[in-house]
Amino acid sequence: MSLYDLSGKRIWVAGHNGMVGSALCRRLHVEDPAEILTVSSSDLDLTRQAEVENWVTANKPDAIFMAAARVGGIVANNSYPAEFLYDNLTIATNVCEAARKAGVEKLLFLGSSCIYPKYADQPISEDALLTGALEPTNEAYAIAKIAGLKLCESYRRQYGCDFISAMPTNLYGPGDNFHPENSHVIPGLIQKFHTAKMDGATSVEIWGTGTPRREFLHVDDCADALVTVMKTYSDAQHINIGTGVDISILKLSSIIADIIGFDGEISTDTTKPDGTPRKLLNTNKLTQLGWRPKYDLRTGLQSAYDWFVAHTETLRRV
Repeated sequence: MSLYDLSGKRIWVAGHNGMVGSALCRRLHVEDPAEILTVSSSDLDLTRQAEVENWVTANKPDAIFMAAARVGGIVANNSYPAEFLYDNLTIATNVCEAARKAGVEKLLFLGSSCIYPKYADQPISEDALLTGALEPTNEAYAIAKIAGLKLCESYRRQYGCDFISAMPTNLYGPGDNFHPENSHVIPGLIQKFHTAKMDGATSVEIWGTGTPRREFLHVDDCADALVTVMKTYSDAQHINIGTGVDISILKLSSIIADIIGFDGEISTDTTKPDGTPRKLLNTNKLTQLGWRPKYDLRTGLQSAYDWFVAHTETLRRV
């Protein structure tokens, strides 16, 4: 196994203000020594090819973590499919082509576990890609991410670029989006139960039946895994990033309610979509690299809630 040494490298974290990007910056600050390159979306529009190519040429990154993306939960994906498809396609193509032209040494494209078929065998191995129909509620986002990983695969095959792809499971933690409608499941539940506690409510209603099972990874664990993958992995096939453990949404809700101190009733709204019945990744390839998560779920959820409470006033103004 050949190692890619990050020491002394100029590393561009694309999407550094996002949850994953900011976690990557925290993680990379402990590398010895590495220069972290960042640029805000107000200064560089990643959907504009000429802008991206000019920036990469001028700043000369050695390695790129492609964490920039338009992201959201079931409602956002279902409501804005054109934006999710267009923005994520153009970001992937622009950054990959700019990296190829500039001779970037290594690029890691960050995808999502939603690339897999809705009814894939569990746990889901990397080989399950394109073996069945996608979950309709986030199909546009999934197709863009599949195109991105295939782009990396094709650039590797045709040009010899060391471009790799990683597919994380459901992420949560500091810097998450806590919007009541457009958030993912954990921040959405934290927002709901916190509000219920503050308002003295006696019940909280969660979307769907509560029976779907999901795997969750703390974003700081994700960042650590991505750095490990950047250093130790070089292959055309993408690699799953996760814990290998899942939990039902109803059980997750109970843990979050307990952490927050909400002791009322938890009911289900079966008129809302459940999404994929189960989504658990096979993480054998990752564990073979020697990586293990540091956060258990309850500890990670506590840290996410602590961050939310510390930033409540800021989040309210957003």
